[in-house]
Amino acid sequence: MVLIPFDLEPAKVLATSIYGARVVGVRGTYDDVNRLCSEIAGKYGWGFVNVNLRPFYAEGSKSYGYEIAEQLGWRTPAHIVVPMAGGSLVTKIGKAFGELEKLGLLAAGGARKTQIHGAQAAGCSPIVDMVLENRDQMKPVKTPTSIAKSLAIGNPADGFYARQTISGSGGFAAKPNDDEIIAAMRLLAETEGIFTETAGGVTLGAARKLIEAGRIGEDDGPIVLSITGNGLKTQDPLVGKLPEPALIGPSLGDFDRLGIGGAR
Repeated sequence: MVLIPFDLEPAKVLATSIYGARVVGVRGTYDDVNRLCSEIAGKYGWGFVNVNLRPFYAEGSKSYGYEIAEQLGWRTPAHIVVPMAGGSLVTKIGKAFGELEKLGLLAAGGARKTQIHGAQAAGCSPIVDMVLENRDQMKPVKTPTSIAKSLAIGNPADGFYARQTISGSGGFAAKPNDDEIIAAMRLLAETEGIFTETAGGVTLGAARKLIEAGRIGEDDGPIVLSITGNGLKTQDPLVGKLPEPALIGPSLGDFDRLGIGGAR
C-alpha cells in the first residue's frame, strides 16, 4: 500500500504502480498524507516506511554520506548542499561524516570540517527560513506552492534537527524560486549531461545562491551537490520552458533553409 498526494507527478505514480503496489491518492498535501498514515498505522497496526518505521529509513540515509567519503578517497568535502523535505537527509549526512571520523576510517588529514548547507524551494521553505532568520522555532507552511513537489513538506518532522546540523557545521541555506530551479535543471543537463528532477534543480539553484553570497568559496575545497532524483520523474514543469524543435520536410533544401549548415 502506497499513499500519495493526489497531485503527485504522473511519472512517479506510474513508476510506483508498475510494481503492483496498491496506490491511493489523498486529496491533500504531503503533510496530510503523513498524518493520515499515522492514523492508519495506529488503528490497524500497519508499518509505513516514512512514518512509524522512519528510524530505519532515516538511518539508511547515512549510506549516502559513506559513499561520498569513499568516492573522495575517504575524505569529507569542504561543502555539501543537500535538498530538504522532512529534513532527515541533512542530519544523517552529518551523522555519517561524524561516525567515519570517530571510527578512524577517514584518510590522514581527510576529516575536514564539512559545512552542510540546506536547500528548499522558495514556495515551501520552513527549514531554510529557520536558518535565514536564526530561530529555533519552525513556522509550518500550510499551502506549499512550488514545482518541487517532492520537497513540499510544510511541517517537516526533522526540521529542528536539520537546522541544528546546518548551523552546527557552519553551513547556511538558500531557497531558489521556480524559475531558478528550472534554470538550474537546464544548466546541469547542458554542462554535465545530468537530467535531474526538480529537487536537484533546488540543490543546484541553492548552491548558486550560496556561491553568489560568498557562503561557498571557489577555492575552499571539494564541493558536493546532492542530486537525488532523475528528471524523467518530473518532466511536467519543463513543458513550455524549453525551445520547440524546428519542423522541416525530409529534404536537404528544407534543412539548408534553417541556416545552420556546418554547425555541430
